[in-house]
Amino acid sequence: MTRRRFIADEVSGDRAALVGEHADHLVRVLRTRVGQEFDIATGDAVRRGRVASVGDGRVEFELAEEVSAASLSEITLVLAVFKFDRMEWAIEKCTELGVSRIVPVIARRTDAHLAAASAKRVERWRRIARQAAEQSRRAAPPEIAVPIKLAEALNLQAALRVVLAESEERTLLRDVVSPDASAGAVALAVGPEGGWTEDELQCFGQAGWISASLGNTILRAETAAMAAIAVVASALYSL
Repeated sequence: MTRRRFIADEVSGDRAALVGEHADHLVRVLRTRVGQEFDIATGDAVRRGRVASVGDGRVEFELAEEVSAASLSEITLVLAVFKFDRMEWAIEKCTELGVSRIVPVIARRTDAHLAAASAKRVERWRRIARQAAEQSRRAAPPEIAVPIKLAEALNLQAALRVVLAESEERTLLRDVVSPDASAGAVALAVGPEGGWTEDELQCFGQAGWISASLGNTILRAETAAMAAIAVVASALYSL
């Protein structure tokens, strides 16, 4: 039987702990008891962990041998801010699909109220990513940056940088990141509702980003993000 995996809040030698709401979930929902075993991600490894003590807002583990953990490709998702409920869905699912970093961006078509409130949502986004990482048995959640302006995002470094554009008619994303392509770290930019403006796409092009599409179907922003990460991850895993 596959053991559940959790990402430790505290690690010291052969001891680790989950604290606060993270620990309460084990106690109240999973009815965790002393002696139970889980996989515990410690930041640099995943180890077998035996519950040593259960207290109010704290579960401590004795760490044993290291267990195998799948390595993920380095995929940065540059995600324009859009409606928060849909954006949270995209963050959760892209985490499950293996994205390593998410950079929220204030785009021209990002609603002004969402742009103003986005910085206050970062901690919630990080909690969602952490929960999704544990559910999908990742060793660590993706890094989620504070929202930045598009001009800053244009300079992100990666071996391959691709912006999704509905107006792109010749280049498909699946061809850009094919196994024959040189694709180490990948940065993928997904626009807001309504897509990137023409001026924004010109800025991407001038900064050296490749324009590509997912095909003729027009997708919602959250669907496009998930579909794009699935395409990129599938190609990178086959390299």
